Amino acid sequence: MSTLHEKYIKRCIQIGKNALGNARPNPMVGCVIVHNNMIIGEGYTSPYGGNHAEVNAIRSVKDISLLKKSSLYVTLEPCSHFGKTPPCSDLIIRHKIPNVIIGTIDTHSKVSGKGIEKLKNAGCNVTLGILKDECRKHHKRFFTFHNKRRPYIILKWAQTADGFIAPEKTTERTPVWITNSYSRQLVHKWRAEEQAILVGNKTVIKDNPKLTIRDWSGANPIRILIDLYDKIPKDSSILDKTVKTIVITANDYKEKNIQEFLKYEMINPENSVPKQICNILHNHEIQSVIIEGGSYTIQSFIAEKLWDEARVFTGINNFKKGIKAPILESKSVSEKKIIDDTLKIYHND
Repeated sequence: MSTLHEKYIKRCIQIGKNALGNARPNPMVGCVIVHNNMIIGEGYTSPYGGNHAEVNAIRSVKDISLLKKSSLYVTLEPCSHFGKTPPCSDLIIRHKIPNVIIGTIDTHSKVSGKGIEKLKNAGCNVTLGILKDECRKHHKRFFTFHNKRRPYIILKWAQTADGFIAPEKTTERTPVWITNSYSRQLVHKWRAEEQAILVGNKTVIKDNPKLTIRDWSGANPIRILIDLYDKIPKDSSILDKTVKTIVITANDYKEKNIQEFLKYEMINPENSVPKQICNILHNHEIQSVIIEGGSYTIQSFIAEKLWDEARVFTGINNFKKGIKAPILESKSVSEKKIIDDTLKIYHND
């Protein structure tokens, strides 16, 4: 039976990925409904304010009379409280679904076992912990935000074959590409999946990046810039007000915070900058951030152990001298080729 349960929870995880980048601040839950070993309904979390996965799955069932003889599979414990939508546990009980199989408990304080308790009290047979680790990994952004009170942090950089992240000097204020166009398109896909993107002022001064999505579909991430002492040029693309941008500064910002798309947050540079940034992003309800540079900024988060995942490209060219790539004292968990580039993934376990 556990093998059969795992089969359907795997399907829940698979369809739950469709909500990546759209469901936040809600978790990207996947749900399937099974009758006589056949999936008769499935759904995933709608954009915020819309239906939860369980609602979409139940509504997709053509013959609702079958629900009384079915099993509902879901990656995360059904909610038991009123938010933008009514509790999913109440809906399951109302349709008299007898069996509920859950990947992992929801540790959010508003749920945290209350949904399971409500289902059991109503007579539902509840099975918990099927592919628990896989489900927790699937909901890593949601759990990190609520349990660690900071965003899920992804480090990303590209380095040359001889270990440089950028040349020593450039004649123009544009990026010097290390990776091929396929790797760069993948980065745009990643940007669409995360809620924010962060860089330091040196990256903006040297490359003048837009930090938007151009080679993929999806919403642009919130741009986060560390510019403690207002060093970036005023004509920088990151200040173009087309995308919400938060500037981390050490200067008084109150008179500047009158614009809709450009906000300033002040920190104390004598204290840990990464920790203060994590607190600011948590206060802005940002559940995930991808840090794209530069080397000093990335290394500062590594030094504070404030990272969850690193995605490192290595190109085939050599700079011979330049700005050294960040140093990560971890073993990669996966490696693959993207044409002539190598992509390694690291986890901070």
